[in-house]
Parts: sequence; structure tokens; C-alpha cells
Amino acid sequence: MVGNLGGQPVLILPEGTLRSQGKDAQKQNIAAAKAIADAVRSTLGPKGMDKMLVDSIGDIVITNDGVTILEEMEIEHPAAKMMVEVAKTQNEEVGDGTTTSVILAGELLKKAEELLDQEIHPTVITKGFKIAKEEALKILEDIAKPVTLNDMDVLKKIAITSMSGKSIERASPILADIVVEAVKTVAETKDGKVTVDTDNIKREKKHGGSSEETELVKGIVIDKEVVHPAMPKIVEDAKIALLDVALEVKETETDAEIRITSPDQMQAFIEQEQKMLKDMTEKVIASGANVVICQKGIDDIAQHYLAKKKIMVCRRAKKSDMEALAKATGGRIVSNLDDLSLEDLGYARVVEEKKVAGEAMTFIRECKDPKAVTLLVRGSTEHVVDEVDRSIEDAIGAVASAIEVGKIVPGAGAPEEEVAKRIRKFSEKFSGREQLAIKAFADAMEIVPRCLAENAGLDPIDSLVSIRASHEQGKISYGVSVFDGGLMDAFETGVIEPLKVKTQAIKSASEAAEMILRIDDVITASRLSKGGMPGGMPPGMGDHEE
Repeated sequence: MVGNLGGQPVLILPEGTLRSQGKDAQKQNIAAAKAIADAVRSTLGPKGMDKMLVDSIGDIVITNDGVTILEEMEIEHPAAKMMVEVAKTQNEEVGDGTTTSVILAGELLKKAEELLDQEIHPTVITKGFKIAKEEALKILEDIAKPVTLNDMDVLKKIAITSMSGKSIERASPILADIVVEAVKTVAETKDGKVTVDTDNIKREKKHGGSSEETELVKGIVIDKEVVHPAMPKIVEDAKIALLDVALEVKETETDAEIRITSPDQMQAFIEQEQKMLKDMTEKVIASGANVVICQKGIDDIAQHYLAKKKIMVCRRAKKSDMEALAKATGGRIVSNLDDLSLEDLGYARVVEEKKVAGEAMTFIRECKDPKAVTLLVRGSTEHVVDEVDRSIEDAIGAVASAIEVGKIVPGAGAPEEEVAKRIRKFSEKFSGREQLAIKAFADAMEIVPRCLAENAGLDPIDSLVSIRASHEQGKISYGVSVFDGGLMDAFETGVIEPLKVKTQAIKSASEAAEMILRIDDVITASRLSKGGMPGGMPPGMGDHEE
């Protein structure tokens, strides 16, 4: 980068700096973003294919989940990284629809590129996109139908739609029941509003069974075994003490030295230690607990005393498991043994240790009114389990957001086509160049039905023409039928998606597209000295990205 001052060239950026400006910068950014969209495009829909990602040390991930693919890929280009952000946002906000949001963003940029070639200024395009986005959100609200916690059938269909195209399709009706039941259990209603904290649905993965063996435990499963062989392996009507305190004699905080000069003193010292441990266990026993789950360690002697009283004990449970247990059993996590009383104990009808895939796990089942549950996710091999788990995570996100927003839309590309149709009509109110940008937004929306058709091996043009025609006749919920190649009424066929999946996808896709379009200058330093940039710029200003 060279300025000119009184005939004297002024060097502002060091040598070896790459800089692309104006059209070049936009073209490169758009090309990178489109490449990202193309990478996940073939995974969309029930006939979408999977990707196999292999990293440098040979670890494999096989998945159909947009956000997983993009997170696992090593992406260097800054504009491409912004597309990955779109998928991440979609995943955090809704948990489903990550592929849709990315291909939408990619298509918006592709249409914008055509407008840039017609010498339309990026600011005009982004303004048109903004207007169209607001209108699109209104249209989606308009075509949405209400759904409540009690519409079990509809919620199951949402879960099945979310899982279609994933490798677990065979098991999806069984898994859909489990997902809906789990979401329903942890849903809480406050002032007429339903909230679902999906963190309260814990997932434990174990390979070695088929995905149909996945089960919902109305309580918590922890990956721990009973600490002492003499303890019972199963306890009915369990009163559970949740301890965040070690049943061990702690070393003193300060450096202390104990001098023992005779065997008697040694004996007294050992007896004192044992007495302290016995006192601790007495307090636990006195509370009436018959199951103890401890976040910290438990001394062998304490284990022995508890085993004698037939109390079942697990130790070193994770903090997150402890919190989930408190929610599920209604118990209170106690960090001072003097405080432990009957009121602090949680309840479960049965606590048992079971072997799953060769490893012992402890099941805390049939709690009274569990506000946290566990899904024990099964699959034949490790890769299968991981993919089943990702599919279930998407389905939970979809069902939860349907309940929280309380509205659903048809799937199969129907809402996108309806939005495209109405935005084309809406664009006629505008004159000038904005109208072209609004129309481009409408065209971009059709990428979803188009991809669904392409991935199913149908002719995308024929499918688009027939879907447009049916929407012109007012058949709002008609979408692509990927199995027989025609059209179908998505609501009747049970292809249903939460409204939030669509609104969030459109919001994040159009905002990312607007952001990428406004960039007209990309400056990349190719050679960096170790102490930051030449010219004394601080480190991190222009990290190596080309």
C-alpha cells in the first residue's frame, strides 16, 4: 500500500502484504462463502448424503449435520469463517436447520454477485436484502400454525422430520417418541409461557447396541460404579444424599508436622483418624439416606462403614451430574455434613448399577417429578453412536423450539417457496434498484426446494416450476416430495418444522450475506516477523490468513 506525498512514495504497509480491493475483494469473499455452502449442500433433506471427515491424526467423523461438518473442516479464509459462524449461531439458537442457513447465505451472495456485475452498489443490495428479510419474517409468521405441549402427534412429526436423512432414519419413530417424552418432562411453564432448557436432557453415549435400544431414563444415568463390592447393586425407594464434601481426613492447609515418638502415639493417631471418618459416616447414616452420591473422594474406611449399613455409594461424580441429580430427584447438594437432614435427600424409586457395553453405570430411575432426564444413546459402533447422538440433539432442539415459540410451518421447501412468491409480489411496490435486490432475495429463497429436489435425483427445474405453480394456486403447504418425485402437502404428510428454525435461518443468513457484501478491501500480511507486524504493529493485527 503506497501513498504519495509531495512526489515522495510513503510506505504504509510492509512489503509482502496482499491487498485486494473493490470488486476483487467482493468476488473472492463471495467465492469462499459459496464454496462453504456447496460443501454442505448435498446433505440437505431426506435424501441428503453424509460427509466423512478425516483429520491429520486419522480420527474420523461421519455426519450429515451441517454445523459438525463446518466445525470439523479446517477453514482458513476469513469470509468462509463468517459462514461457519452462521451455522454455529443457528445451532446455538435452535439446534436444527444449520445446513439450511448456510446454503441460504451462499445463495444470497450468489444472487448479489449477479447484481454487482450489473453495477449495482453493495449498499443498495444490502438495503434491499434488509427490507426483504423483514418481509420474509412477517410472511413466515403469517403461514405458521400454533402448536402446544399436548399436540404429541405433531411434536413427533417435528422430531421425525428433523431426523430424516440422517443415518438413523429406521429408528426415527422410536427415537421421536423418546425425544418428545424427554422434552415434555423437562418443560416448565411460567406465566403461561413454556420454557425448555435442553441442558436438562442429558445424553450418555454407549456403543454396542442398535440405535433402537436408545432409552429414556426418567432420572439420571451416571458413568460411575458402586465403590465397594459389599454394597447393594440395587436399592428400591432410594433416599439419595447428594454430597459435595469429601468423606476423607483432609490434610491440613498449613504446613504442620506431627512428631510421633512411640507406638502408642501412632496407634492413637490412627484411631483418631478412624474415629473422624466414623463420625462422618454416622452423620450420613443418621440422615436416613440409603444411596450416597458424592462429588469428591471417599476413604476406604468410610466405604467399609457405609457398606456395612448396606448403603450404596458412588464417588467422584461430575459437577454437572450432581446438578442434574438435584433437579431430577428433588434433593439438595450438601457441602457440610452437619447440615445433612432428611429434607435434603432426593427420591428415586430405584437406583441400580448395570453393565452397559461392558462398563458399569449407575441408573437413578423413576424419580417423582424429574426436571432433568437422561437419554442413554445406543448404536452399533462408536461412529454410529456419535451420529445418532447428533441427530437426537437436532431433534431435541427442533421440538424444544417448536414448543417455546408455539408455532410450526410445513417443511419440504414449502415455506421458502411461499416466501419467494410473496416477496416477488411485494417487490413491485418498490421502484429503482432496490426492487432488483428484493427480487434477488426472493429467488435465493428457492434454493431450499431446489436442493431438496437435486439431492433426491429429481430435475430441479421441473420441481421448481411445479412447486411455483401450486403456490400460485394458493396451496401454501405444498413442497417437494422427494420419495415419489412429485409434490405433496407437507402438513398432511407430516413434514413439519418449527417456525423458529426458519426465522433464525433467514435472519442469520441474510445478516451474514449483508456483512460479507459490505467488505471492499481485504488486507493480508503474508510475512510476519515474530514480534508482531513490521512497523511495530501489535501481534495479532493481521494474522496469517490468505
